[in-house]
Amino acid sequence: MSEITEQTRIAPAPKVGMVSLGCPKALVDSERILTKLRADGYAMSPDYEGADVVLVNTCGFLDSAKEESLEAIGEAIAENGRVIVTGCMGNEAELIRARFPDVLAVTGAHQYEQVVDAVHEAAPAERGPYVDLVPQPDIKLTPRHYSYLKISEGCNHSCAFCIIPDLRGKLASRRIDAVLREAEKLVAAGTKELLVISQDTSAYGVDVRHEERQWKGQAVRTHMTDLARELGGLRTSEGVPPWVRLHYVYPYPHVDAVIPLMAEGLITPYLDIPFQHASPSVLRAMKRPANEAQVLDRLKAWRDICPDIAVRSSFVVGFPGETEDDFKYLLDWLEEAQLDRVGGFRFEPVEGAQANALPNPVPEAVKEERYARLMEVTERISAAKLAAKVGRQIPVIIDEVGEPDEDGDIGATARSQADAPEIDGNVFLRNVPATLAQGDFATATIEEADAHDLFGFIAG
Repeated sequence: MSEITEQTRIAPAPKVGMVSLGCPKALVDSERILTKLRADGYAMSPDYEGADVVLVNTCGFLDSAKEESLEAIGEAIAENGRVIVTGCMGNEAELIRARFPDVLAVTGAHQYEQVVDAVHEAAPAERGPYVDLVPQPDIKLTPRHYSYLKISEGCNHSCAFCIIPDLRGKLASRRIDAVLREAEKLVAAGTKELLVISQDTSAYGVDVRHEERQWKGQAVRTHMTDLARELGGLRTSEGVPPWVRLHYVYPYPHVDAVIPLMAEGLITPYLDIPFQHASPSVLRAMKRPANEAQVLDRLKAWRDICPDIAVRSSFVVGFPGETEDDFKYLLDWLEEAQLDRVGGFRFEPVEGAQANALPNPVPEAVKEERYARLMEVTERISAAKLAAKVGRQIPVIIDEVGEPDEDGDIGATARSQADAPEIDGNVFLRNVPATLAQGDFATATIEEADAHDLFGFIAG
């Protein structure tokens, strides 16, 4: 074998570390950045010590999230010293540089080219001679069996409490054929659950007038209903439909057309709808649609069509001007709506948001008291809904399989169709077959329930 000379030797690939903060949309950005860097000859580092440069993908939605991002930047500076900042806090470059003058570069949200260029400058890489000849799968920061599918950037709403349009711009929908190609590729690579995300999934395609594209020899519109129908036609290597979970769905009228797809089993019977409140006066102050009564009618209609549909939402308490009557209205609305999963947030001022100038701010002690009451009501509703599943057999997806205990019993953590990863509950299983693996679909018999989770075993 001939000796490799200095001229032909390929230098070791520089390593990049990544700290990804914030929402799943930012996680998708992180995956895209890392995938591009690997194609450019970089390796990934799981820790600070082994990284030649560290990327911190920041969140800037709330002041508390900004502080968490600044802490992460500080930790990366202290542990590594060579740091590039990207993400939603990138529009506050002066603040970041004032606090951390040693930061190498600051780029904004979804500015993929700029952050990749900054890495090239900080730690130049030498591409191997065969890098383009060997197809490389995209880098995923989630487990192999589920993937986030981002269908658009930005938002056209002007909610009083939000600065997302300032951070990420107006709605910019991806081409539907590109989205479907990505989904098909993910499923072929082993994804069993697609989590469709955006700032407003229901508005997908509005900015491009729902233009048509060719897909599999037919025209499909850049529209949520067409997208859902096509995603429902995908099949895993086992020949079964992947779970397709819709997030950030505003209750526009055309959402009704998706419910039959759920009843048919093509789309996961789950809707994540950002209601934010129910009081008409608070919704007006938030600059949100105030159609709470109509929503109740539609919830009933959806459940008539698809009885197993799970609806999750989040609500803000303590918004400026929220009275006790407004809050009681919200609680009464929740009692009637009987949502399956609910998250609660205390109102937090965000620099640059219109809500900061509104009169009658709610005292912090009142926010805390209302938050506790909100959680008490929603946990009671959740406990009753989960208790109704005891004795039933339900489909689950396996997230993690444990080691056998001293009796040989194997446990597993799974999720039902009503549970999105990270934000909803789990199904904890005992006595699972040794052949069961992460990402498998199974049928679970439910034995017990609490306010958040289910407990059972694999049927049959």
